[in-house]
Amino acid sequence: MTATLPAPAEAPARPAHRDGNVLRWLGAYTASMIGDSVYYMALAWAAARTGSASQTGLVLAAGSIPRAALLLGGGVLADRFGPRRVVVASDTARCLVIIGLAGTLLLTSPTVWMLIAVALVFGAVDALFLPAVGALPPRITAASQLARVQGMRGLAARTANVVGAPLGGVAVALGGPVLAFAGAGLLFAVSLPLLLAVRLRPLPAPRTAEPTGSAWHELADGLRHIRRHPLLGPLMLVVAVSELGFVGPLNLGLILLSDERGWGASGMGWVVAAFGTGAGASALLLAVRGRMPRAGLVMCLTVLVGACAIGALAFVPSVPLAAAVAVLVGLFAGLGGSLCGALIQPVTEPAYLGRVTSVSTLFTHALAPLSYPVTGAAVALWGTGPVFAASAALCMAGAVLGLVIAPLRRAELPH
Repeated sequence: MTATLPAPAEAPARPAHRDGNVLRWLGAYTASMIGDSVYYMALAWAAARTGSASQTGLVLAAGSIPRAALLLGGGVLADRFGPRRVVVASDTARCLVIIGLAGTLLLTSPTVWMLIAVALVFGAVDALFLPAVGALPPRITAASQLARVQGMRGLAARTANVVGAPLGGVAVALGGPVLAFAGAGLLFAVSLPLLLAVRLRPLPAPRTAEPTGSAWHELADGLRHIRRHPLLGPLMLVVAVSELGFVGPLNLGLILLSDERGWGASGMGWVVAAFGTGAGASALLLAVRGRMPRAGLVMCLTVLVGACAIGALAFVPSVPLAAAVAVLVGLFAGLGGSLCGALIQPVTEPAYLGRVTSVSTLFTHALAPLSYPVTGAAVALWGTGPVFAASAALCMAGAVLGLVIAPLRRAELPH
């Protein structure tokens, strides 16, 4: 009788921070995010030197329009053509547009309409880049490493915020917007060979056959996938509600609070730096641990604590206390956001990764900033205290919603 040999055990997944494939993706992502920061610094400076204050605001806001309008379509393209192909194409387009602008500014002075046109093109390309780059992690590492990758991605984003703006400022000081735009284009160019060197893992076959048709049909099918999924639907709802309560006070609200208290730009800078420190610490925690037990429950509780800290921020009397509270906001809200991303990707059907990522990105990068005008008008009417308290209550509502929904509260990250 012939003995049956046991099936070989599956090799354990290589930790993401030691995986060259993940590190190449992370290097490309970091270079691209720093390039984004340098680009926005150069755009703001060129707009301020070219037009009035209102025209500068128009230039800086122009890119958000195509980004919001086309983001869901970017998710469809990422699923249809593959996320790496879309990421490489969009990063190439960004590189060519920005280097082309730098070359043009060597020959002529910038105009407001030229800068608006560039911002519109850049925003449209961003709508392709963001869903595709967010859909890549499940294709480059094992499911058990996705939480660690989210932490590493958070660290890369914080690094870009810390390094990009000063780098852009130095470039503008040394060579004006021309040098800054050229530097941003060079950073986008650096990310391209790293992206091309990334090896994609085969994803498991989808459990259900995906219907084919027009882009509209594919988008509608992706939205149905989210709505019918026991975990994805609640996760998107929590993201939408909590982001609306989070973004306003931590961006425009903080500027108005600093002005009201007389803290000045330096005081606001300390508070923003403290928030970044807390968010960076949360990303580092997840990157080092690699997994968080009872991730759904922890996500909701950390968002709840972060919301309480947001409400308290408007009532602290001094910059040091505000900075201490901002560390808590960054730590808990940052950890909640990273866990949310880590929970979304393993449960998403492979064929829908781009579309699901585009919906979550729509809430975090496109729709939530639309709360800025409402935040500004509310502060003018009622002051910062009531507005921060109302925003915190909205953020808490998102966390409580997650605690009430059992599949989300009991959700676990893959081993």
